[in-house]
Amino acid sequence: MGKKRTRTRPTDTFVKRAVELGAREAKAVPTSQVFTGEWVRQKCRYGCGDYASSHNCPPHSPTPSQTRKVLDEYDAAILIHGDRTTDIRSVVVKLEREVFLAGHYKAFGYSCGPCHLCEECSIDGACLQPHEARPAMEACGIDVFATARATGFPIQVVTDHDCEQNYYGLVLVE
Repeated sequence: MGKKRTRTRPTDTFVKRAVELGAREAKAVPTSQVFTGEWVRQKCRYGCGDYASSHNCPPHSPTPSQTRKVLDEYDAAILIHGDRTTDIRSVVVKLEREVFLAGHYKAFGYSCGPCHLCEECSIDGACLQPHEARPAMEACGIDVFATARATGFPIQVVTDHDCEQNYYGLVLVE
């Protein structure tokens, strides 16, 4: 009898690559386990000092219902986990490009937190760094807490500066 071959899914390669690019860890997840909520953007509007400051923040970013419709057009995503030393935006952008170049033409990434690529956003004009700028998961209505917890990743409310902070990004793969 021959050896049993294990088939590597394309997402397994991308999970490994995310870690090589600087993620603490990453997992392939079905997009049905990426949760959205209309309430999420309220946290941006009434809690973030960067609200409306860039193309990637509400009210300029996609709404939760628009995001859910996009997620439903994909089967899988790579959920990227990092800590305060991880440049999630960089990992997301690089991985998205590699996924695209591997033939997955619908690849799209979501970062975390406000965009600070430019000192001041050209909010009334075109984005000055469209190859690097990606909307935050939460800015698009993705419930990062529910999504991370559903995959077994750690996340908790940060109550002070000594608490461990977890950051997440997402790259959609089709």
